Amino acid sequence: MLRRLLLASLATASAGAAGLGPLPPLPLLTPPDTLTVTVAENGNPRANGTFELNCDDRTEGNHPARENACKRLDQLAETGTDPFAPVPADRLCTQVYGGPAVAHITGTWQGRTVDARFSRADGCEIDRWENLEPVLPLVRA
Repeated sequence: MLRRLLLASLATASAGAAGLGPLPPLPLLTPPDTLTVTVAENGNPRANGTFELNCDDRTEGNHPARENACKRLDQLAETGTDPFAPVPADRLCTQVYGGPAVAHITGTWQGRTVDARFSRADGCEIDRWENLEPVLPLVRA
């Protein structure tokens, strides 16, 4: 790393001396998209537990649907919306109970820190959950 910085500095100085101007800055490194997904009371014993999901160059982790989960996160990134944002306090939600399933997602996504909780307590929370399937597993009916 130090060698790379020294070479970049020398190249900038040489280019500046030749009248070419400085080299463009190196792109900043962003943290990898790495999430920890914890699910409980889902009704599907294989979908309960804590799962790691890494969606950068290689899809890694022990998430049971990691490839499809990473594809879904890519789709959500393209829309520019935050799937981890809580339901706004002033939103009206149907009073439909979707079951006792709960989830907690922490980590980094699109360079931002994630710390989001999910449930199926009402219609809005059910929509949030289903929007993140298969990152969050399907709930057995």
